[in-house]
Amino acid sequence: MRAKIFIALMLLSFSSKLIAQTKADDIMGTWLTTGKEPAKIQIYKKGEMYNGKIIWLQNPTDEAGKAKTDINNPDKTKRSNSVIGMIILTNFKFNGDDEWRGGDIYDPESGNTYSSYIYLRDQTTLKVRGFVGISLFGRTETWSRVN
Repeated sequence: MRAKIFIALMLLSFSSKLIAQTKADDIMGTWLTTGKEPAKIQIYKKGEMYNGKIIWLQNPTDEAGKAKTDINNPDKTKRSNSVIGMIILTNFKFNGDDEWRGGDIYDPESGNTYSSYIYLRDQTTLKVRGFVGISLFGRTETWSRVN
């Protein structure tokens, strides 16, 4: 009897690890941001880390009709880089409990980079929190999955 219980517990433990691994990739896909300048962010996996890049802007051109560039970047050599294609989420790692932590988010509107974590509220809603220092001092945005 003890052997059967032990085997059942081992199988349960093994299956929960498989579920967690599958769940880690649930963040992957395309997400629509909110705010005055909506964008679509494609989140992808690179090694064990998750990153995200801008693939679409509601307003992709500036007042002169040229493609928007990273004009607020503190590194002057990057100010001519296109906003579309820009990687804004870097080095997030799944913590096994609906959160991806340890990453940074870059805000091209301000040129600032913030510590960040991400969590799924459900399969179609992503919460992205950027902060300085501790997460108490920050802002959370809600992104929606694009089908």
